[in-house]
Amino acid sequence: MDATAITLEKIRADVADVLGEEPADIPDDENLVDYGLDSVRIMTLLERWRRDHGVEVGFVDLAEKPALEEWAPLLGARA
Repeated sequence: MDATAITLEKIRADVADVLGEEPADIPDDENLVDYGLDSVRIMTLLERWRRDHGVEVGFVDLAEKPALEEWAPLLGARA
């Protein structure tokens, strides 16, 4: 399967999915831990993005800066 490029909106939708929130309720600059994101959910997201989009970022990279605006460049998101 060819990995498709990930987008900021896909990242937002996936984060909202694991948090049980609406994508529109997840701001770019907010610390996602404040929304209930924990290490298990980060790993769930990371495995999904590795499988579906071929991302190669590590868990620590995401855990250190849990905000969409920080994750997008790490994950190689395109606009």
